[in-house]
Amino acid sequence: MTVLRRLCRSWSILRTQHTRRRLSTRAFLCDKVDVKAEFSNGRTLCLESGGYARMADGAAVATLGNTSVLITAVSKPRPGPSPGFMPLTVDYRQKYAAAGRIPSNYLRREMAPTDKEILTGRVIDRSVRPLFPEGFHGDTQLSCQLMAVDGLYDPDVVSINAASAALAVSDIPWEGPVGAVRVGLIDGEVIVQPTRRELTKSSLNLIVTAADHKLIVMLEGGGDNVLQQDLMKAIKVGTKECQNVVRAIQQLAKDAGKPKRSFTNIITVPQEVLQAVSMLSETRLRSIFTDFSHDKVSRDEAVNTLRQDVIQKVMEEGGPADPHTTHLAFSQVTRRVFRELLLDQETRCDGRTLDELRPISCNVDLFRPLHGSSLFQRGQTQVQCTVAFDAPENMPKLDPLLEATGGHRDRNFILHYTFPSFATNEVSRGGPLSRREVGHGALAEKALRPLLPPSFPFAILLTSTVFESNGSSSMASVCGGSLALMDAGVNLVAPAAGVAIGLVTRYDNTGSLVDYKLMTDILGIEDYMGDMDFKLAGTSKGITALQADMKVAGIPLKVVMEAVQKSTEAKSTILTIMGDTLSQPRPNKDIMPVLEKVDVPAHKRSRVMGPGGIHMRRIQAETGVQLSWEGDNVLSVFAPNPAAMEEARENLQELLSDHEPNLEFGGVYTASVVELRPQGVMVTLYSTMNPVLLHNSQPQGSKCSKTTREGQTAASLTPSC
Repeated sequence: MTVLRRLCRSWSILRTQHTRRRLSTRAFLCDKVDVKAEFSNGRTLCLESGGYARMADGAAVATLGNTSVLITAVSKPRPGPSPGFMPLTVDYRQKYAAAGRIPSNYLRREMAPTDKEILTGRVIDRSVRPLFPEGFHGDTQLSCQLMAVDGLYDPDVVSINAASAALAVSDIPWEGPVGAVRVGLIDGEVIVQPTRRELTKSSLNLIVTAADHKLIVMLEGGGDNVLQQDLMKAIKVGTKECQNVVRAIQQLAKDAGKPKRSFTNIITVPQEVLQAVSMLSETRLRSIFTDFSHDKVSRDEAVNTLRQDVIQKVMEEGGPADPHTTHLAFSQVTRRVFRELLLDQETRCDGRTLDELRPISCNVDLFRPLHGSSLFQRGQTQVQCTVAFDAPENMPKLDPLLEATGGHRDRNFILHYTFPSFATNEVSRGGPLSRREVGHGALAEKALRPLLPPSFPFAILLTSTVFESNGSSSMASVCGGSLALMDAGVNLVAPAAGVAIGLVTRYDNTGSLVDYKLMTDILGIEDYMGDMDFKLAGTSKGITALQADMKVAGIPLKVVMEAVQKSTEAKSTILTIMGDTLSQPRPNKDIMPVLEKVDVPAHKRSRVMGPGGIHMRRIQAETGVQLSWEGDNVLSVFAPNPAAMEEARENLQELLSDHEPNLEFGGVYTASVVELRPQGVMVTLYSTMNPVLLHNSQPQGSKCSKTTREGQTAASLTPSC
């Protein structure tokens, strides 16, 4: 009877567990909601929510082809005063397991974020940040994980759409959604969501992020001298296709979304404080911003002095204000005055017209030992660029995961951009590169890469260091980099230049755009106070790079088209000024490195290498060249200068020559010891001779054996033949 009760109890437990598993599976399937966005060429983006990470405020998975990305959104109230900006963090990671690979590092673990992960995170951030409502400053984090990659589609566009969906279904205040597409251009035809194979044939690789009503939120792209009209056509097509994604995410939010939480605007300033600050500061601010004798430093000092004076007077008068509230009020008044001068009077704080460039000066060949160098000055933005040539083998190789997610297969060109703190008269502790430096360097590299000759024999490192910064240092890096490459003798397709366009807007109470002004070659303060940073780079014939960031919830297509036109006109003017300094690549300098290929017959390969590669190591140590095998019978010789190449060439000819000295039987010769062994020594009588063993049983060999046992190394012997 006891056994029967135990059996019944066990059966009941099993049935309960089975029922729970069925209910859990059923709940998973019931919570999962998915939608699809179909593009004009039949390709489909799938979006789903409710099946993963259900404790997060919002989560969504986006799939294009077989590439899937999971993004979660979490936001918490921020204690204390407002930080003055939206504290949004985007953490994008690509795990090797998503591509079916194991990390190749020593620990076989995921390590620090790569440049690709940082750049993808920045693209996501720039696509969603403008749509957070004003006054919402909750700590918000987007965690992005690449779930699977098929090698056909780059995950960056998929990630933007997944982030948009995750925020849309969450209760986090956000005024989205946005949609993103990649567009290519093949034989004049715009391709939507091209595959990696199609991108190899495309002259354009452009990401377009747009909100509802065809408002553009973000642009990021590069091209191979794309014509202005082709770029405009691609932007229009991309904006239209984004609406398919926007409608799909709106449906997903309707089916699976949470009600948006309410929040308190922590940067609200009492009206009486705002009026008091305005009365004390508005006239003096207008005076500062219309005093064209100011430069960046003196203008900032004047504004900061006025800020401290206003805060002190408001605090002395008493009332509801505190220093932090007064500081916020002063910032709002400063922003309003600055923008009104631009919108109503078209007055810029340095006295230029809206379409006028800052003064530009260029210089090249700054330091003779460098392969190439330049200094580009535009207003108070100064950038120094240098070029270094090296052997192709010294460039980093692309790992399998980066290759599967859209990286360059052969990186024969790298641009390193650095922004030290002294460029803005600040003090910092230093440390690793910031995400901003990685992004600016990638943009400048994107602008110059298509202009390099396809068969250039050397690896190129272009460094760009910002010495002074007052706006658009990345575009100055394009200008300075182009000059440095030509100074180094690189036969570019054409010189390149870049410029930044700014924007200020005015909206009515209904949110409709009623007025706007575009500014060419913006200052740092115009970027900070404005609504758009539009960067465009290219040659006199076409466009090679484009990046546009908005600070409002989207810009009409018409305004973006005007920005493209204005930047193209400014680019032509800059190229003319640069051409006065250097219009054609220089002839090769006497310090130019040399790369040669030497054919080595198979039966002579051992002569070149020597025992354990001793001959190759000797040549490299004595001449400073770098030797590497390409295939079985081709030796690549990289020399830092022609003199080193000539010396290495003589050494190789001596090793490859077939002449042998006539040795007499019984003669005594001096032999070089190349290796010590327990049974004897390996010696050579002449440089091209293959080493032979001199055994310990011979008198000379036994002597050398004795020195070996004593820990010494014999340099030469005199054996008899």
